[in-house]
Amino acid sequence: MGAIVAAINKSGENAAEHLVKMLKILSHKGIEKFGLASAHALEIEDSVEKLSSFNVNSPIIIGYAFSKITATDKPQPTMLEKVACAFEGRIYTNSTERSDAEFFAEKIRENHVREAESFVKEVDGGFAFVIAEKERLVAGRDSIGICPLYFGENEQLFALASEKKALWKIGIADTRSFPPGTLIVANKSSFRFTCVKGLTRERASSISLRDAGETLRVLLQDSVEKMTAGLEDVAVAFSGGLDSSLIAFLVKKAGVNVHLIHVSLKNQPETAHAVKVAEDLKLPIYVCTYNVEDVKETLPKVLWLVEEPDPIKASLGVPMCWAAEKTAELGVKVLFTGQGADELFGGYRRYLTAYGTRGQEAVEEMLFNDVSNIHEANIEKDYKICNFHNVELRLPYLTHKIAEFAINLPLKFKITLLRGGVRKLVLRNAAKKLGLPKTVVERPKRAMQYATGVDKAIFLIAKQENLSTKKYLARVFQDIFEKMVEDD
Repeated sequence: MGAIVAAINKSGENAAEHLVKMLKILSHKGIEKFGLASAHALEIEDSVEKLSSFNVNSPIIIGYAFSKITATDKPQPTMLEKVACAFEGRIYTNSTERSDAEFFAEKIRENHVREAESFVKEVDGGFAFVIAEKERLVAGRDSIGICPLYFGENEQLFALASEKKALWKIGIADTRSFPPGTLIVANKSSFRFTCVKGLTRERASSISLRDAGETLRVLLQDSVEKMTAGLEDVAVAFSGGLDSSLIAFLVKKAGVNVHLIHVSLKNQPETAHAVKVAEDLKLPIYVCTYNVEDVKETLPKVLWLVEEPDPIKASLGVPMCWAAEKTAELGVKVLFTGQGADELFGGYRRYLTAYGTRGQEAVEEMLFNDVSNIHEANIEKDYKICNFHNVELRLPYLTHKIAEFAINLPLKFKITLLRGGVRKLVLRNAAKKLGLPKTVVERPKRAMQYATGVDKAIFLIAKQENLSTKKYLARVFQDIFEKMVEDD
């Protein structure tokens, strides 16, 4: 686990100096090794400062900042015959006897583009990778977009990185999220994307709600079993709601020690409910409560990691940051969340509102777009926050199989206007089949930023400065960005 960087110097000069800058800004206390590689040279050191721009001398270089999560994880990049590669993420069909990076390297030994395409198309996991050949870079990302990857260029460089700030550091201001399920082939004069594996919409099946619930139960159980393979302990970001309770239940069922982590501002009504559900599930819960000053103190770090002053992402990022901190404090390396369930199964109130005012077709389009864009809207911020704390984020709802199954279900299995409007019907059906408490199965959804009280806290902090939330966050973010430039 760690962070990928890669660059092509368009003029043919050595790119190592730029890669060192990129790795340096991505370094934090959890990073154990730093590596640089070209098609003909490799260097791995304990610190960025020890990396030499002369030992790996090439216009095309990749790099990796490494932190260990599982016993098989090893420092990277990896050297092969005439190429180097770096792999970030997790493969859920791999055995636990070798690293996922080694698994990837075994798959791309000959025709690198063709084999990389096959990897993206066929492998079950969340990942991003880069391959450095003598005269080009090849890179790819899984079909959901679990692992962050960004790209950009200026007159001198074309570059890729796990975080935007690494690209900003080398003078690339216009950064874009690498499209999920695609492959890029880049050289000093051009780059080309190829869509390899995307989500497809088909006509809704004739399956019954009962059978859909059973199928979903099987898919979720399989997802959790694969994601917990080889683990003894797992933390679950826990609200006591349907999504996180179902994940906690399945992790326990998989035979793994579960540590529920509930974060919130003090005196929030959701906390008592979370404690009660934890008792019903017979699982230990760590309740971590905070105040407005804690929010103010955490915000700069969150904005630095989220990499944009978006109010919604900030209000969601703060509790995620607290959950990741507590996970690390407990010595647990993997954090599960219920991310994606709302987009897949119609959990947000706006879907219900749109259904009543705009009709079925409009809501189906909303759901498909939200799932397709979830990497930018939600996953990337959570992954970067967890990565900073040396914690690996795993998302059992967001596998390609579950996503395709969900987007092709009839809308009536997700939302009904009857009984005042009920959402996530099929997910509730699956939870009921598994035997979750009725208080969980039937509990209405509340968005995390509102349930934790963080949204209101940020509003109060901004008000104290006589600013709107948006303007306050923009100011804090600008201060962070200016400091980054000053440290250059």
